Amino acid sequence: MGGVWLQEKSWDEVAEYLRNDDRIVLPVGSTEQHGAFAPLGTDSFLAQTLAEDAAQHTGVLVAPPIWFGWSPHHMVLPGTVTIRAEVLMEFLFDVIRSLAEHGFRNFVLLNGHRIVNVPWMQITAERAQRELSVRVVLFDPAYMSKEIVRSLGWGPLGHAEEIEISHMLYRFPEMVDLKKAKDHPHHERSLYYIDPCDTRDTLCYVPSTKKDLRAVYETTGDAIGGHPTRASAEAGRRYHEHLVGRLVGVLESLRS
Repeated sequence: MGGVWLQEKSWDEVAEYLRNDDRIVLPVGSTEQHGAFAPLGTDSFLAQTLAEDAAQHTGVLVAPPIWFGWSPHHMVLPGTVTIRAEVLMEFLFDVIRSLAEHGFRNFVLLNGHRIVNVPWMQITAERAQRELSVRVVLFDPAYMSKEIVRSLGWGPLGHAEEIEISHMLYRFPEMVDLKKAKDHPHHERSLYYIDPCDTRDTLCYVPSTKKDLRAVYETTGDAIGGHPTRASAEAGRRYHEHLVGRLVGVLESLRS
């Protein structure tokens, strides 16, 4: 029973692993609309592939992904599932608590839903460290790619934009149909810039409302933000390799 996924192991294989290592990666994504051209599971698929590739370099186990996130604004289109942040916090805490009871001490929460999931994951991480005496770090692609993302010729972070879709084209090209993609450029709002790469003064991020996204859908026929038609598999490869390298570095720093 090889591989890096916890759910593919038997209990005695996990016990053997814990005799030598106490690190584990927990991918957290979402199931939400990503335009008519990309799958609802985009965030979860990308979190999984980053975790798996980094784990293959380090031998660290990866827990089963959490397929749902906080997505109230995306309920405007069918298929989206949103879970209340307070429920997600309790769910994730119980996952960490279960694994900690067996001897896992160093956790990497890998967020595929980018900045939206971050607040409730931060709260959960703090509680876990305080109550369970474990180490928890939060790995978010938007924050961990600031040194490379502009060199790839992409615009600011949005939703189902050229960043996510390039990554999907590299890892899951069979799931993307760019022929259906429509660009919806960002319209800047004064003192509100959600991209972590932006150096300007800004209000803190708050998810859009369903009313906001419904207006986008009624205007464009979709509910995305950015330029997915500019996506490329080659840019996605560079982006993916950068993130995997950073994740490997984080995991190595957590070696007991």
